Amino acid sequence: MTATAKLGAAIRAEAAACREEALERLRELAALDAPSGDAALLASTADLLSRRLTELGAAVRRIVTPAGDHLEARIGPDAPGGVLVLAHYDTVWAAGTAEARPLRVADGIVHGPGVYDMRGGIVAALTAVGILRELEVLDRPLTLLLTADEETGSRSSEAEIRRLGRRAATVLVPEPPLPGGALKTRRKGVLGYDVHVAGRAAHAGLEPQRGVSAVSELVSLIATLEAAARPDLGTTVNVGVVHGGSRPNVVAANAVAEVDVRVATMAEYERMTALLEGLAPGRPGASVDVRLVHRRAPMERTPAIAAAVATARTLAASLGLELAEGAAGGASDGNFLAPDGVAVLDGLGPDGGGAHALDEHIHLDSLVERVALLAMLIARA
Repeated sequence: MTATAKLGAAIRAEAAACREEALERLRELAALDAPSGDAALLASTADLLSRRLTELGAAVRRIVTPAGDHLEARIGPDAPGGVLVLAHYDTVWAAGTAEARPLRVADGIVHGPGVYDMRGGIVAALTAVGILRELEVLDRPLTLLLTADEETGSRSSEAEIRRLGRRAATVLVPEPPLPGGALKTRRKGVLGYDVHVAGRAAHAGLEPQRGVSAVSELVSLIATLEAAARPDLGTTVNVGVVHGGSRPNVVAANAVAEVDVRVATMAEYERMTALLEGLAPGRPGASVDVRLVHRRAPMERTPAIAAAVATARTLAASLGLELAEGAAGGASDGNFLAPDGVAVLDGLGPDGGGAHALDEHIHLDSLVERVALLAMLIARA
């Protein structure tokens, strides 16, 4: 038996033995509300995770920001190379959700807010680290970065993600996988902008000719944006929120649209960025102010990602697992790193479904499998 096969057998046995422990760790997390943007509520989850990381022997640095505290935990030497585990602990669920919908298990399915995106992945990673320490095989630099603002664009954590990701040999992202457990080796990029239009108010009955309708101008701009979509290339445009004007008898002086653009390639990312940032009014007297909210470049399947997937498949085989791969429409923090040639393995969390929905869930068997897979990747990828 090879050394990899022996390690795989040992990790597989330890992961199976940790089944109930992992479930209880997940129950602890699911009992806490952690809505993006609420620093006070996020602090309770950060406190819990900091304690768990310290118990694993990590040196924890708490990065305080108005959006919430990010946790950087190091095990082993502070040196380039090694592994970065990249995860976020904020959720889309409002305060009170944890009490209203506590974690429950039925027929091997774990239901609860945030268990799929991505508390299950966090628990799998922490349990994996515990197994490696128990087996005394964690002999390379390991960093875990747990962030508080991924669901709202990672604006306060992006610099830390880039700093740590560029130092790592491999970045493991325990976000939810594709259905069936496949890795996400391609992710769309996201462009989020607010388009503000200023016109000129006037009485709609007495002097409409003196007015410049910001609403009409915005409608024209929306048509321009929607016409630029290229679904055949994976480029979509969604104007999800629109508001403007003050009264029906007043020519609208102001209007705003919140725009979400998804792109599959860097070429489309650059094209749509130029279009959005170059929007100009077509009506005399109107003005346009385009404001960036957040953006992530697409995660294309780079040579570094392809090589990491090949290694991951070999290591997964030592656990008796097969790994497929595919593309996802949503983005993750891995998007920040892939364009720089970083070896990113994304979609390593447990299989399940219902992200951001009332039926959010994971499969308990998959949680155990992902514990083993993450342990193997941390040790050998």
